Amino acid sequence: MISVIDDDGPFREGMDSLLRARGYTVRTFASAAEFLRSPHLDETSCVITDVKMPGIGGLELQTRLRNDGRTVPIIFITAFPEESARERALRDGAVRFLVKPSDASILIRCVEEALAQRNAPHRNPP
Repeated sequence: MISVIDDDGPFREGMDSLLRARGYTVRTFASAAEFLRSPHLDETSCVITDVKMPGIGGLELQTRLRNDGRTVPIIFITAFPEESARERALRDGAVRFLVKPSDASILIRCVEEALAQRNAPHRNPP
């Protein structure tokens, strides 16, 4: 399941339609807090989230998930591409950091990459 977290309703609806048309199961959330309270955390295989949202922003969400031991791949997509936010997101393990509007084919490739990363066998260091 892909969880789309964004305070922009039309964006959430568009993402939902795009991803469902590609055969993905999707849940949308208007806020990070709504997502964190949902019963769908363990079902989520990929998160697509905005950086700037009221309350808990995407970067804080990434930190909370990591601190809770959740290794779900995250794709950030934002209309406010600050270099410091991009650097932090990628340093902390984000799969991609995209700028709105983003081409649908690029977004789908990023989702495929995130899901492949999620399903890759984990190796222990030597």
